[in-house]
Amino acid sequence: MVLFTRDLRTHDHPALWEGTRVADDVVPVFFVDPGVIGRSANRDRFLSECLVDLDRSLAHRGGRLIVREGPAAPAAVELATDAGCDEIFLTADVSEYAGRRAEQLTSLAAVRAIGVRAFPGHAVVEPGIVAPEGREAYRVFGPYLRAWDSAHPRQVLGSPHRVRVPRDLDAGRLPVPERSTPTALELPPGGESTGRKRMQRFLSVGAAAYTHARDDLAADETSRLSPYLRFGCISAAELASRAQGIRGAEGFVRQLAWRDFFRQLLAWCPSMTWDDLRPGAGEQVEFDGAIVEAWVAGRTGLPLVDAGMRQLSREGWMHNRARLVTASFLTRQAGVPWQVGARHFFEQLVDGDPANNAGNWQWVAGTGASPRRSRPLNPVRQAERFDPDGAYVRRYVPELLHADGQAILRPWSHPELLRASGYPVPILDTAA
Repeated sequence: MVLFTRDLRTHDHPALWEGTRVADDVVPVFFVDPGVIGRSANRDRFLSECLVDLDRSLAHRGGRLIVREGPAAPAAVELATDAGCDEIFLTADVSEYAGRRAEQLTSLAAVRAIGVRAFPGHAVVEPGIVAPEGREAYRVFGPYLRAWDSAHPRQVLGSPHRVRVPRDLDAGRLPVPERSTPTALELPPGGESTGRKRMQRFLSVGAAAYTHARDDLAADETSRLSPYLRFGCISAAELASRAQGIRGAEGFVRQLAWRDFFRQLLAWCPSMTWDDLRPGAGEQVEFDGAIVEAWVAGRTGLPLVDAGMRQLSREGWMHNRARLVTASFLTRQAGVPWQVGARHFFEQLVDGDPANNAGNWQWVAGTGASPRRSRPLNPVRQAERFDPDGAYVRRYVPELLHADGQAILRPWSHPELLRASGYPVPILDTAA
């Protein structure tokens, strides 16, 4: 059995590759697990499209995806027993939920004399491959990056030519994407097929310009590959291997290293998704719920903050620079605990990943893996640097569509604009 979780691809999938190598028949299966489904309507929609695409990809190789409902560990052991499987292969993961699932799977499978093997597949450099002397994980990115750069990468695999599945096995029912109702109206389409096309386009056209263009909010020169990495539609190892040969893509490769950095932190400290990684770094203060409501709605009166939050609502995704600015506003200027913002992001983001989401929020809030408490990001100065003409703001805040350059940076300085547009005054004077 090859147990798919969030590794929904056939290319460079070590568990699937090994399964088809050592066995005549394999059972590729995905469990619609109530412990995972329902946390984000946007991710549920994307996931259902990924599963349909994975089934199609397996069919091209002679197989099909088996779909079952229920908690993955006990259901997998029952299916493995019924199908006569002697081993269960899966991709190792680092979240607390994934850890509990793997432990339960191993324990239950042992009772049935079924082996369980975990394979790499989510990272470029898997957690534990590099570690500081005498410690389990790096807590500062700089030293980690140097070790990451020196690590020997695993071999990138192709896609198996043939996947044979027992014919008498009921395939179950694939989820119907149209039955999922996302909150965002402009979600990207899910699946390995789309992910590989976007990866190829980015590597051919966008990667060389990434390092100097990635912070230009209006240009939107980021890869837009994060949802496909989050669900394993594309391989981080393959992506890094191909990007490392492109001049100008160094900044992008560095982002893949950040992704692995947060993964090794989560493997070391699973509680980092809800607790400060550095106890005592955060300040427990009361906060104004009205500020959170305005932030969620994109009505803070700070154009760049509001544009970012409205992009999130519309697309289930947000430009990385805007993520930093919106998170900094909420935590460092409004004094709201990072967990409040992280929870909202995790509900909305189609690329919502436990390690990345918590890691980035804690980094901004100054409670995470940082050698010093970072400065708040002033929304106006950030707009002057990364959206000086206001094109990004106009795209997502239509009330300011016709504001000129200076007015769109500081609309509160133009009372006639606020009256005509209905755009609010800043909810915090200190942020302006």
